[in-house]
Amino acid sequence: MTRIEKRFAQLKSEGRKAFIPYLTAGDPTLQATEDLVLALEKAGADIIELGVPFSDPIADGPVIQRATERGLRNGVTLSKVLDLGRSIRRHSEIPLVLFSYYNPLLNRGLEKLAKDAAAAGFDGVLASDLTVEESGAFVRAMRGADLNTIFLAAPTSSPERMKKIAAASTGFLYAVSRTGVTGEQQELADDLKQFLETLRGCTMLPIAVGFGISRPEHVRAVWQEADGAVVGSSIVKEVEQNIGRPDLAERVAAFAKWLKGSQ
Repeated sequence: MTRIEKRFAQLKSEGRKAFIPYLTAGDPTLQATEDLVLALEKAGADIIELGVPFSDPIADGPVIQRATERGLRNGVTLSKVLDLGRSIRRHSEIPLVLFSYYNPLLNRGLEKLAKDAAAAGFDGVLASDLTVEESGAFVRAMRGADLNTIFLAAPTSSPERMKKIAAASTGFLYAVSRTGVTGEQQELADDLKQFLETLRGCTMLPIAVGFGISRPEHVRAVWQEADGAVVGSSIVKEVEQNIGRPDLAERVAAFAKWLKGSQ
C-alpha cells in the first residue's frame, strides 16, 4: 500500500475524513514550501498536493496562476520539485501527490518520471489535463513504480466516463466540485451531492472533492458526502498574503487549522 492508501484506510478506521491542502512548489521559495508542508502536517493535513509550476495553467484561477508565476520566476522545475520531495522525506512521512500538467511529465519521459518520483518519496501523480482516454502509457508507467494514479472526475462526466476514470485511478478519486477553473467560492454547487452519489456508484475508492473549497463550512459539507476535502486557492492565497513575513508557515498553518476545524 502507498502512504495515500494507508492514510485513507487509517482515517476510515477512525471515522475521520481527509484534509488535503495544495501548495504550488517554490511559492514563494522551495525552502518555504518545505516549511509549509511540515507546518501543515502539524496543523492536521493528511495528504499534501505539490503543484509543479507550468507556463500555461489553463485549469487554474488567478490565485494559483500568480503562485505559478512566482514559482517560475524562481526557476522551479519538475526536477527541483522532485528534489523538494526528497528533502521533505528527511523530516516527514506525510503522503505526497505530485500535481502537474502533463507536458512537464511527458517531457521527462514517463518511465524515468515514475522511477524518479518514487525515489523522491512521492506516493501518487496527478496530471490535471491528461484525459483518461489517452492515459494508458502514463498509468502503466506510474503503477510500475507503485505510484498511485489520480484522475479528475467532473460533474459533466457521463456515468460511462466516470467508470473509465475510476478504473484508471488508484489511491483516491478527485471529484471536481464544479465546472470552470480553480478559485474560492462562496457556496458549493447545489448538485454536488447528486454528482458524488453517481460517482460513488462507479468506484470503491475514496473520493476527495476539490475546487472552490475555501471556508470551514465548505470542508464540513464535503466531509458529509465524501472521504476528503482538497483546499487549494484559499491556502495559496494565504501564502501570497504573508510573503515576506518570518512566520509565513505558522500563519498558513493557523489558517489551515481554522479551515479544518475538528472532526
